[in-house]
Amino acid sequence: MTLRIVVTGTDTGIGKTVFAAGLTALLGACYWKPVQAGLAEETDSCCVQRLAELADDRVLPEAYRLAEPASPHRAARLAGISIDPLRLRPPRVVGRPVVIEGVGGVMVPLDSGTLYLDVFARWQLPVVLCARTSLGTINHSLLSLAALRSRGIDVLGIAFIGDGHDDNEDTICRLGEVRRLGRLPWVTPLTARSLQHVFATQFQRTDFEP
Repeated sequence: MTLRIVVTGTDTGIGKTVFAAGLTALLGACYWKPVQAGLAEETDSCCVQRLAELADDRVLPEAYRLAEPASPHRAARLAGISIDPLRLRPPRVVGRPVVIEGVGGVMVPLDSGTLYLDVFARWQLPVVLCARTSLGTINHSLLSLAALRSRGIDVLGIAFIGDGHDDNEDTICRLGEVRRLGRLPWVTPLTARSLQHVFATQFQRTDFEP
């Protein structure tokens, strides 16, 4: 059975793509970003390929590539198209796990009536929730966990990103009844070698396996 893991976040810009790169390298996985919104700068697929040192065949092509760096529903509208959520089918790769990265948070809309949460519920794949450690994270994290569980989605655990904050992390894990997978600190300089070293010391591969 192919191991496929969804990486989502409590918000945008929290370091989810960097986490996805570290997880992809740790698992020896392939990477898939179903919808890329924003093409002017380095895309998430290119960032993950660079930081996880992936061969081209381990970066699976996006279903949609949208120029505007905005919520997918708006970026698609500006491009004169609409996203068909049924086109988003999690790929299988023989002999390798697949890490699938969403966009922003779990409630980001894909079209006028479909949220990423709806797609995750259809996929029924295990999800890792990425959360920042700073002010506001308790509310965002608990709401995200509640939303995922309301749709019967299996939450593997929560991965924190940022400077350590024991009280915030402990509170989320206790009230959210969720497993703490580890914490990815800010990595400076951020290179493939530095990320993979830090990831290997902060996370256990077995925590992500069935």
